[in-house]
Amino acid sequence: MKIALIGYGKMGQTIDDLIKQKYSKKHEIILRGDSANAHTFSADALSAADVAIEFSTPETAVANIEKCFKANVPVVVGTTGWYGKLKYISEMAKEQNQSILYASNFSIGMNIFFHINKELAEKMNKYEQYEVKIEETHHTTKKDSPSGTAITLAEDIIWNLNRKEKWVKGNQYDSDELGIKSHRLDDVKGLHEIKYSSKIDEIEIKHSATSRDGFADGAIMAAEWIQGKKGVFKMKDMLGF
Repeated sequence: MKIALIGYGKMGQTIDDLIKQKYSKKHEIILRGDSANAHTFSADALSAADVAIEFSTPETAVANIEKCFKANVPVVVGTTGWYGKLKYISEMAKEQNQSILYASNFSIGMNIFFHINKELAEKMNKYEQYEVKIEETHHTTKKDSPSGTAITLAEDIIWNLNRKEKWVKGNQYDSDELGIKSHRLDDVKGLHEIKYSSKIDEIEIKHSATSRDGFADGAIMAAEWIQGKKGVFKMKDMLGF
């Protein structure tokens, strides 16, 4: 499989290294796009790829997805912070018969955690004595805060917990709001904690990433899975949740 790698930050480099170490007999990177060569990074250049993996920035993600569609190349998107344009991109994918799989987190373990989070929120819906909050910790160079993963977790809780209407950042929030507290520390790959607290006990679930390889491996698996498919997909479609 010929892969166009769009974005060459920490995740782009990890994907590149993992393909060389683990997938070199199956896949190859034929294009590496970043801010340095953005002026030459065109739909024509993309057209030789079987799939694109996009980990850029919230400001450039939509334009990169549009280039992939123009080149008729399925795209796996790990960038977050652009979801305000999701409806626009989804409609474009359907109108142009293109393929996109997007996720706030490609780790298989994290996606299992997403599923557990939904199930727990559904069970906790009728126990109003429990207050819920989220804390997330990442490396100091992470651009978005809260993380896209934390927002996904929060939205899934809100969907299943009738007493919460929206999420807010920080420690100060009303009873119908879900608080997300963010921390930025050196070289933390990703830690997400969800805690339900009452006056008599606490229930806590957490996911801690110890290596970026888990995110990279999931993105490569998604790139393999999307081959031959048309439409808009999420990791739950690939994993069957």
